[in-house]
Amino acid sequence: MEASEKIRVLLVDDETDYLEITAKRLTRRGYDVVTAADCMTGLALIADSRIDVVVLDMMLPDMDGNDCLREIRKDDHSIGVIMLTGHASVHTGLTCLENGANDYCLKPVPLDELVEKIEIVYRDMKYGEKTS
Repeated sequence: MEASEKIRVLLVDDETDYLEITAKRLTRRGYDVVTAADCMTGLALIADSRIDVVVLDMMLPDMDGNDCLREIRKDDHSIGVIMLTGHASVHTGLTCLENGANDYCLKPVPLDELVEKIEIVYRDMKYGEKTS
C-alpha cells in the first residue's frame, strides 16, 4: 500500500479497550484510524470526513449494528463495511449481508484476519465493479 493510498478506517464499538487497542494496532500497520463509541458519532464522522472502511460492532448503546448499517447505506454505497458480532449465527451473517455489509467476522477477531478483510473490502470498493 502506497502512502497516497493510506486506508482510512472507522472503528465503531462501545468497548473502549477494544477500540484503543485495535486502533493502535491498525495504526502501526499503516492505517489512518478514527474511532467512535456509538453509531451516531460514527455517522457524524462519515459525514464530516473521508472514510474508506467501517468496522462496525453489532451491539451498540444507541442503535443496533444492522440499523446503523442501514443508516450508512442510505447515503453512501462507496464505503466498505465489515460487521463484528459476538453472537455468531448464519441468520446474523445473512442479515448483515442483506443490509449491505461487505463482510462480517466474529469477535474477538484476530488482527491478521481483520487486516485481510479490510484490504479485501477496500480493494473491492475502490476497484471492483459498482452498480448504482
